Parts: sequence; C-alpha cells; structure tokens
Amino acid sequence: MVVAYDPRWVEQYNSEALKIKGILQDNCVTIHHIGSTAVKGLYAKPIIDIMPVVHSLEEVDGVSTEFGKIGYEYMGEFGIKGRRYLSKGGNDRTHHIHIFREDNTADISRHLAVRDYLRTHKDVCEKYSALKRTLAQKYPYDINSYSEGKASFVRQMEKNAVIWKEQAT
Repeated sequence: MVVAYDPRWVEQYNSEALKIKGILQDNCVTIHHIGSTAVKGLYAKPIIDIMPVVHSLEEVDGVSTEFGKIGYEYMGEFGIKGRRYLSKGGNDRTHHIHIFREDNTADISRHLAVRDYLRTHKDVCEKYSALKRTLAQKYPYDINSYSEGKASFVRQMEKNAVIWKEQAT
C-alpha cells in the first residue's frame, strides 16, 4: 500500500529515534530518518526507515534483546554486509532500522544522498511518486513485482544522487 505523504511520519520517527538512542546509548553517533517517509510530498509505504550510525556493531549485537522489548525483530545483516537490520510490526511492518558502523561511509552516504536528492529535486520526487503509485495499483498483493518494477528507476536515481552529493561537497 502506497499512500500520500503524512506529516505524522516525522513525529513517529522522532518518537522511535528516542527509544533507539535509549538502547544504543553512547554507542550511537547519530541517527537519521531515511527512506520515502523522510521526503515531504513523496508517496510511500507507511514504514518509517531509521538509520542509526554507531561506533560498534558488536555492541549493537549485545543489546539485540532490548530491541525485542520495544517490538523489533533483530535480523542481523539481512543481506547487506556491515549492517544490522531490524523490523517492527510483523506482516504489518511499521518501522525498519538499518544500523551501520560510522566507518561505513559508502552505505551511510548513499542513503543520505538519495534522501537529500529527493528532497531537493522535486521533479524526480514526483516521477518516483507516480511510479510507486502505478506499481502499487498494478501489483497490490505482489511486493516482489512492485519492487522489481521500480528497481531500475531506483538504481539510476541512486547513482545520480551519489554524484550530485559528491559534487555538492
């Protein structure tokens, strides 16, 4: 389900970020709202993506049971080396956490570049929204086809975003 941007997503992120910081404590360097719900005006699945940056992934592993206490399933790297991935809400997911160690600048920069690119390139944001809405209507019960349908667009957008961010700095 893809829905219109909801300003409450910022509040939901802020609330959850406080809980996450409480678990990670001094290990947490910073925390970011990423993904589609972090981009005003972008249609999105109503799932809040959160990216904490930490000093140590081993310390994160050591507090994995604490995440369970606030409703998260701790899934380890889950396909991306150097990440810790958590999901909340079971089949009706409400939040994803993507934790990276502070020296993983490639993954951290990539996520932030895409978010910031969409925030500043309204034309791309509108195209991405339209694509997501079309695919959601075409594949309402097939998440794999939905994801495959936007994969090419997302890969190109990600490349453009990384180049844009590098040129801006």
